[in-house]
Amino acid sequence: MAVDALDARILRLLLEQPRTSVREYARILGIARGTLQARLDRLERNGVITGSGPTLSPAALGHPVLAFVHVEVTQGHLDEVGDALAEVPEIIEAFSITGGGDLLTRVAARDNAHLEDVIQLLIRLPGVVRTRTEVALRERVPHRVLPLVEKVGRGV
Repeated sequence: MAVDALDARILRLLLEQPRTSVREYARILGIARGTLQARLDRLERNGVITGSGPTLSPAALGHPVLAFVHVEVTQGHLDEVGDALAEVPEIIEAFSITGGGDLLTRVAARDNAHLEDVIQLLIRLPGVVRTRTEVALRERVPHRVLPLVEKVGRGV
């Protein structure tokens, strides 16, 4: 889907001022509320906008340890292992990947001992061959999309 300069301006506002009303967005952008709503509907329909809920901090929820766990899966069991991972609350993301391992998970834990417990649980899942864990020390670039939105909006 093509995102033009106006779409990029709309997306920037949504990211920078997520609690603002549609009416206020339209006023800031200098466009009709109906035009803005039509653009928002199209962006949602096309999967550009995928949610509108708050962003939560695992650390503030008592899980300050962040680790990336690579999971190697027995051939043909990727879907079953993926379904099992979805049942583990500490796994906050999981991706199928290429390279070393079959799945990459992002795990939030209370402390290192809790992280070890989660890893032991993963190792016992049917279809899991082995895991490899990397603990994050500090976030250097927080999750962001705005620089990409701006580049796409410029047509680059």
